[in-house]
Amino acid sequence: MKLAVLGVGLIGGSIGLAARDRGLAEVTGWVRNPDRVEDCLRVGAVDQMVSTVEEACADADVVVCCASVGSLIEMGRKALEAAPSDCVVTDVGSTKQELVEALGSDRRFIGGHPLAGAETAGVMNARADLYEGARWYVTPTTESEGVLLDRLQKLIKGLGAKPVAIDAAEHDQAMAVVSHLPHVFANQLAAQGRNGTERLGALAPSLRDGTRVAGSNPAIWGEIFATNHEAVAAAIDDSIEGLKRAREVISSADPERIASWQAAVGEDRAALSATESEAGATHELRVLVPNQPGVLAELALALGRAGVNISDMSLDPAPDMSSGAISLWVAGAEEAAKAEECIAGLGHSVSLQESAQ
Repeated sequence: MKLAVLGVGLIGGSIGLAARDRGLAEVTGWVRNPDRVEDCLRVGAVDQMVSTVEEACADADVVVCCASVGSLIEMGRKALEAAPSDCVVTDVGSTKQELVEALGSDRRFIGGHPLAGAETAGVMNARADLYEGARWYVTPTTESEGVLLDRLQKLIKGLGAKPVAIDAAEHDQAMAVVSHLPHVFANQLAAQGRNGTERLGALAPSLRDGTRVAGSNPAIWGEIFATNHEAVAAAIDDSIEGLKRAREVISSADPERIASWQAAVGEDRAALSATESEAGATHELRVLVPNQPGVLAELALALGRAGVNISDMSLDPAPDMSSGAISLWVAGAEEAAKAEECIAGLGHSVSLQESAQ
């Protein structure tokens, strides 16, 4: 496989390192700043560096666009113009809907977002194990080419991550709550808490923990909030309603009622902290489908909405290419049954195989 990484920093460099260390691909890199070329080669993130996007994408099987979210549409368009007709183009941005709306009509583009990172940036901090065990969202559309989605998911799994298909709008709504809103709260707490800390003369531990990400990288977060402004604003509205309820409970000055509220949110926090685990043996489902655009994406997105994680997949087209079979592997008997019901509900013929992978 030939892999092109556009933007070889911490994220792109770690993709290149993992791909090379695991023997997954020959990696070609491109960076905007020529001064960074030697660093990319020195750390072993790439096999070669080239001077243009066109050179990087010319014979690639997979192109990964690694840039700030505000630059991804432009980079993605250039990659699609330069990439072969059978090449999948993806990205690593933390917001997806705007990008997919701009590029998703091209069957080769499938958005992506690995939930991995580090406190440090730059290719010199790249790590081959950065994606080990990490969730990696992919956002196919009905236009996405099934073979290319399969190739992308195999690469992601090969890097050590767990690919999860999700609708782009659903992705952004979820990220607004679990990632972007905490930054909003941290910013507000930092501004609101300043007077209190001046009087106390020290930063209280709770405020210190709650404001750890306040003011993080203004340029990057400016683009994140701008590209996901609707979902973040909606999440803020929900938080305002929650704070109103909290104010009403606390204003009651009823210790038992307040304690009950505190206990309830403690249970919510425990649920958030619950560790995800593999649900037992892996089960194979065999799905017969027509050879039509978007079928694989339809399956992946439907299973994602049902909360079923696909641990692996393979394609087996019929000789005349009119139809084919898709093998999907999921962990646990309960998940397998849920997947079987979901797929049957889409009108496809599905059978649960006896043997496990």
